[in-house]
Amino acid sequence: MRCHRPRHLLWLALSLALLAGCATRPPSGEMARSAGQWEAQRDRLTALEAWELTGKAGLRTPEDSTSANLDWRQTPYHYRILLSGPFGSGRSVLEGREGRVSLTTGEGRFEADNPEALMQQQLGWSLPVSALTDWIRGLPAPDRPHRLERDARGFPQALEQDGWRIAYRAWTRAADLWLPRRMTMTYDELRVTLVVTRWQPEPGDG
Repeated sequence: MRCHRPRHLLWLALSLALLAGCATRPPSGEMARSAGQWEAQRDRLTALEAWELTGKAGLRTPEDSTSANLDWRQTPYHYRILLSGPFGSGRSVLEGREGRVSLTTGEGRFEADNPEALMQQQLGWSLPVSALTDWIRGLPAPDRPHRLERDARGFPQALEQDGWRIAYRAWTRAADLWLPRRMTMTYDELRVTLVVTRWQPEPGDG
């Protein structure tokens, strides 16, 4: 997905310096990770289809560096991703269910066949939302070529798929699962940083 100059500055919440500061402080329990834990939880992680998470998202293009608060609710049948900044107009809600995707901004509500096309159309850039549901769990999207690098403990360290490179920088423990706490994603000149401050995996079908 090619990045073009954004028409809207939606993400203005924290400076990228603050995001970098979060990265330098290891999360509680980070050093407790050990070899074998990733493979031991892999089946449970693959089966995880419902969660809530909150955090920060930073976006960098050749023209801008901006950031936002992130609130993501996922179930097997529906997702809702809220991005909000410090201004009333800096708020976007991306929602999807089978056959329907919508993006609501300060300028109205828009629909398209898939989230990537909708974001590109309305924002001038897009994120791989369809694959991000797997990447946010530390997994490659299924049935597509990928390259995965692991760290010394066997956890994902870098993933390359669909032209994106995802680097896993830190992990956290939630509901007896190790989940990514900080990750960066790059595609050409587009760079996205995600810092999760709260993970809440949810059992059941949501």
